[in-house]
Amino acid sequence: MLMSRKELDAELDTTARAWLDTALTEAAHHATPDGPAADGPATPAWELRFAAAGRHCGQQHADSVRSLLLIEARAPLPTVTRLYDQGTAAERRAVLLTLDRLDLGATALPLVEDALRTNDTRLVAAAVGPYAAAHLEPHAWRHAVLKCLFTGVPVDAVARLGERAHGDAELARMLTDFAAERTAAGREVPPGLRTALALTDPAPEHAPAPERATPAAPTEES
Repeated sequence: MLMSRKELDAELDTTARAWLDTALTEAAHHATPDGPAADGPATPAWELRFAAAGRHCGQQHADSVRSLLLIEARAPLPTVTRLYDQGTAAERRAVLLTLDRLDLGATALPLVEDALRTNDTRLVAAAVGPYAAAHLEPHAWRHAVLKCLFTGVPVDAVARLGERAHGDAELARMLTDFAAERTAAGREVPPGLRTALALTDPAPEHAPAPERATPAAPTEES
């Protein structure tokens, strides 16, 4: 889970906080007053710090630091794409985790699609977050759910799974077929599959209880 600046400050030591202060200042300076950062011919200092975040702030905080840098720089699609394409798996994960916090609309979907073509569970889990939930079209989203099951990524990683799966008959068919294939091959059906399949049920989550008949009032003859 990404941490806020306040949460990071509470965990980082003095040296790391100072490094982060400088990095965020550089990222903010690179962002133009009227919009996202413009790409210059030289690599901006904050992008170099993006790559070095783990060394200075600890690997456990690297995702959060990199995310803050992208947000502070108001990174446009060319920058985000370059950082993803040229980055390590850890750097790519940070980009994917931040997509929903940048003003990119659906333009960054190729990065999500690229991550879903890999078998790197770190990237797959990051790719099925809020950005994918908001922008992936149904066919691609269904295959993303199957990708999680195939690679062992918990279905809990899929943002808005219950909302998007609800009443999705095609997803139910795909999940049922996948389970049948695994069973026929003598392989275990991932436990998350049954969870996802149950969410495709079109029935209301809280169906009203049937009304109980009101006993008739006794008459004088009774």
